[in-house]
Amino acid sequence: MAGRSSRLAVRGLVEMGSRPRCSKGAGLHLPPCRRFSSKGVLAPCILKTCSSLASWSATKQQSRPFLSLAAPLLGAKRMEYAEVRQLPYSIEQIYNTVADVGSYRLFVPWCTGSRIISHRNGFLQAELEVGFPPVVERYSSDISLVPHHQIRVVSNDGRLFQHLETLWQFEPGRPGQQDSSCTLKFYVSFEFKSVLHSQLANLFFDEVAKGMVSAFEQRLKKLYSPQAAVQPHKAVCCT
Repeated sequence: MAGRSSRLAVRGLVEMGSRPRCSKGAGLHLPPCRRFSSKGVLAPCILKTCSSLASWSATKQQSRPFLSLAAPLLGAKRMEYAEVRQLPYSIEQIYNTVADVGSYRLFVPWCTGSRIISHRNGFLQAELEVGFPPVVERYSSDISLVPHHQIRVVSNDGRLFQHLETLWQFEPGRPGQQDSSCTLKFYVSFEFKSVLHSQLANLFFDEVAKGMVSAFEQRLKKLYSPQAAVQPHKAVCCT
């Protein structure tokens, strides 16, 4: 009988654990009990734990360095800028100033070095150095010249730019003032190759691309204003 009573007691406890709820005991005043299953008292805890883990994982992912998150986007970002301006200088004066690549280091924004590597049959190869502290980079460009009409610059070494093209076009200015005015058309398209350099895209766009024509206008003013010596300005080709 004692063994049977023990088995019954154990069976009762097991059944009690499997029930959704047990009623209050009259004499013991026991609180309602829950099932020990994933749908019972453990479910809220499990869901809360999973939610916390998901939140921690998301926070951990968001805390990755900006460069690693931006790499797929900035690495393929191509930017373009175009401008048309009437300038009170002759086509020859403006063309010669733009073709004088060896002097770019003197007035082009952020250009710290410029030299002509080769020059033949209307084609130049030049090496330029640009500095955006603490980054200073050199790159080479192929330049095609159509005298008094067009200058096209393309970077081909791939160390700094994934793509770089600059186009200058020179057309007659205001009617009756063709000898003393010029319609200058400027276009630049660029894309940095590395993610690090892509961080400089906006700076390059605002400080170089947008300010390029103004920089050349200041150069023209210095060379051809009434205060300057009245003489033709020829391109300087440095080898």
